[in-house]
Amino acid sequence: MIDAVVESRPGVVLDVACGPASVTRQLISRTSAHVIGLDVSPDMLRRGRANVIADGTGQRAFFVLARGERLPFPDASFDALTFTYLLRYVSDPEATLSELARVVRPGGAIASLEFAVPPARWWHAWWWLYTRIVLPIAGGLTGGRAWWRVGRFLGPSISEHYRRYPLEWTKEAWSRAGVNAVVVRRMSLGGGVVISGVRAP
Repeated sequence: MIDAVVESRPGVVLDVACGPASVTRQLISRTSAHVIGLDVSPDMLRRGRANVIADGTGQRAFFVLARGERLPFPDASFDALTFTYLLRYVSDPEATLSELARVVRPGGAIASLEFAVPPARWWHAWWWLYTRIVLPIAGGLTGGRAWWRVGRFLGPSISEHYRRYPLEWTKEAWSRAGVNAVVVRRMSLGGGVVISGVRAP
């Protein structure tokens, strides 16, 4: 995902659903850009600020509390945009994609990282066992009840999202949102997907 943005040599990047700023920090370390991290969670933004301060990348990082479905920026404000694990948490993925594309200048890179469902039956079976059994147990053992609940939620959430919005639909939704040259790259035996493209003129 970050490679797709680095190649465009952006000056200002918006990192949507930035969480604790893992992607924000990578963008800063691999480009000369200023990066705005945006998230709906104040706790995540506080953690993100602490992380960029701790590793010395805070001079080019800024943080905004807002929703990806309603960005507080004018049209064509950014040279590039990234988002991670966002579309499962919005009520209208297609409208959200249009809103994300709106704030990117024509020709700017847009890239995302999401969980996915492996298409091959063999790997899908193992993925199902992992997300329904191993992940909740591992979460409970390492992080207590809160992480057990996260583990229980994750697999069904991913399955339901792709039942409603298959990957081919998502690719077409990117195009309808005004993104050209959309590339879909499955990763981790199909358990993850990177989608990237370029804002249309």
